[in-house]
Amino acid sequence: MSGLRTASLRRRVTVTVLVVLAVVLVAVGLVVDAVFRAQAERDVNAVLTARIQLAQQLAKQNTAPQNLLRRVETRGVQGTLTLPDGTVLGGPGLPADARIRQVRATLSGPPRIDGAKLTLTADESLIAAAEQSLRWVLLATGVGALVVVAIALLLAVRFALAPLDAMTRLARSIVSGGRGGRLAPERPGTELGRAAAAFDSALDALEGAERAARESEERTRRFVADAAHELRTPLAGVQAAAEALLQQPPDTPQEQRERLQLLVVRESQRAGRLVADLLDLARLDAGAELDRTPVALRELAAVQAEQVRLTTPDVTVEVTGPDTVVVGDRARLTQILANLTGNAVRAMAGRGTLTLEVTADGFTVTDTGPGVPGPERERIFDRLVRLDAAREQGGSGLGLPIARGFARAHGGDLWCEAAPGGGARFRLTGLPPAPQGGLRCV
Repeated sequence: MSGLRTASLRRRVTVTVLVVLAVVLVAVGLVVDAVFRAQAERDVNAVLTARIQLAQQLAKQNTAPQNLLRRVETRGVQGTLTLPDGTVLGGPGLPADARIRQVRATLSGPPRIDGAKLTLTADESLIAAAEQSLRWVLLATGVGALVVVAIALLLAVRFALAPLDAMTRLARSIVSGGRGGRLAPERPGTELGRAAAAFDSALDALEGAERAARESEERTRRFVADAAHELRTPLAGVQAAAEALLQQPPDTPQEQRERLQLLVVRESQRAGRLVADLLDLARLDAGAELDRTPVALRELAAVQAEQVRLTTPDVTVEVTGPDTVVVGDRARLTQILANLTGNAVRAMAGRGTLTLEVTADGFTVTDTGPGVPGPERERIFDRLVRLDAAREQGGSGLGLPIARGFARAHGGDLWCEAAPGGGARFRLTGLPPAPQGGLRCV
């Protein structure tokens, strides 16, 4: 693929204008020369016609032939008069190479001149000389005009292309590390104004992308550091419990051994859950692939409610709403619901009322816990962000980001709001409905 042709714009504009001007000047010169010659020929014809008319008048006035011929001749016009008796007066007095034009007429009048033949000859060399002079004037004028226009163009193009020089300087300053500079065109509706506005927009997008990249890199660093810290805690617990278990003497009571073994299992499960959450986040970042099938949300909520009742008997679980069927990934929707109910149970410290309400395009999970303060309702969806209550309950701070990520992967959204009478309400909306009568629920 050939690169962009980057010849000098000043030179291209100057040469183009000069070529166009030269063509115009040549055309004008040709037109002027043709018009001048045509007009000169008309003038010569007019002079000869006037001389013939004068000769006719003089002949009728019985003017002597010599006087008639002398009065008819003028500068550049010579005549020859042939009388009826054959006498020839006057004669060719022009150079042999002269350009001539002749007009003949028969005179009428008294017997001595009646029927005489008059021939008038015009010398066109004067016209040819005038034409030559005119051509030299046109040539000199054209060359002078080209020189003047070329000098004027060099100055005018430099002034006209000053905005491009400003763009070049700004681009070089951006490349060298400068930020924040803009062209800010005064008239964004002109050609250069639109180009400058587009250039500023490109710089805005570039600097915005640069800031976003820096922020993303910083968030990634913090996330990696926080994830490493979160993983270190259960791994340290597993290591400590395993070392303590290995160092137990043979006569250690079985009950103490079982406690250490249970600690190893719990800490390893905690580390496993954290690793699974991190893998889910990685899948979301890479673009989660969903196994979309019709899903009955009321059935999904009922199953999750039964699990909560079995694991936390002190929590009263209520399921309400219509039998909504949506198209989605059953496993991921179950994961969203499990994360929301798990957060709610931890927020209520295992005691309270949990309401699962199915809606036309999703569901809501409402608890009777302490609720989420207004400024924190959006921040809790950031990764590894935990409120004090969740931190005390051992939450990892990844459940809500994962739940929102899978909600948006389905085309919906998830957010938190205050529940009437206290507590928190998490609302999932925007799930696509299943076609009526076309699919079988699973």
